Amino acid sequence: MVLVIDDSPDVHRLLKARLRQEAVYLLHAENGPAGIKLATETSPVVILLDLDMPEMDGFEVLRALKDNPKTLEVPVIILSGLQSPQEKVTAFDLGAVDYITKPFDLTELRVRVRSALRMYRLLQMLSQRAQIDGLTGLWNRAYFQTRWSEEVSRSSRHNRPLSVAMFDADHFKSINDTYGHPAGDSVLQGIGKVLQREARTSDICARYGGEEFVVIMPDTAPNDAKVFCERVRVAIESVAWPRHPERKVTCSIGIAGAAESVLLTPEQWIELADRNLYAAKKGGRNQSVLTDVSPAGLKLAKAG
Repeated sequence: MVLVIDDSPDVHRLLKARLRQEAVYLLHAENGPAGIKLATETSPVVILLDLDMPEMDGFEVLRALKDNPKTLEVPVIILSGLQSPQEKVTAFDLGAVDYITKPFDLTELRVRVRSALRMYRLLQMLSQRAQIDGLTGLWNRAYFQTRWSEEVSRSSRHNRPLSVAMFDADHFKSINDTYGHPAGDSVLQGIGKVLQREARTSDICARYGGEEFVVIMPDTAPNDAKVFCERVRVAIESVAWPRHPERKVTCSIGIAGAAESVLLTPEQWIELADRNLYAAKKGGRNQSVLTDVSPAGLKLAKAG
């Protein structure tokens, strides 16, 4: 989506006609406040912004866009009849990526829009790479923490089921010590592949650190989460590892889940899952331990 913020209806009509061959969908706002609102609500990939507008000029709009975390990284191309060097310097200082003077050449505009789109895609790729664990290809811990807070908030707000599971490779140090670190890396990569294969599209799989992994399961009740975790546990146990075919790898799993919203912070959820992981280790490893933290589940556990 490309957002055009300009007070001239003629400019909107012209751009709609001339950019229809590009792989873009145009959104239109004819004043600054409406443009800021649309930009915040729709997350366009490029904004074309006029400077000379009534009520709120383009410089004010640009400042507002760059002060808002939701629109901070969206490339802004200035379309303006103002041609003085000072206007251009101010626009670039405020965060614009390009400046095209009116009347503009439409071929040049198309090329510059394509360039801004390429820049946006590259920034998105770099941002995503910074959130991916280099060894396993799963999300890293920083990304997990952000998404986990969001999912806990969403579950609480909409009263939706939620579960989280922590996985730990059993006796991992002995694999490194016996077969070498390349073999250990291979095990971590293999566990990551099993998680990716078994998880649903909506699940978020991440490497938590070392030989620990974590899976967020939105809209998943506790018992369903345990079924998934047991499937993963059995799949990992059945893997034949090329570097040590005689040595099986198992994992222990701690799960916390609720069928409805509960008054737990993200940290309390993880603490509970981690405690269950420890219980699985202490109880003999290669097993999963679940706590249902929804009121009905806690009541049942207490009665039992």
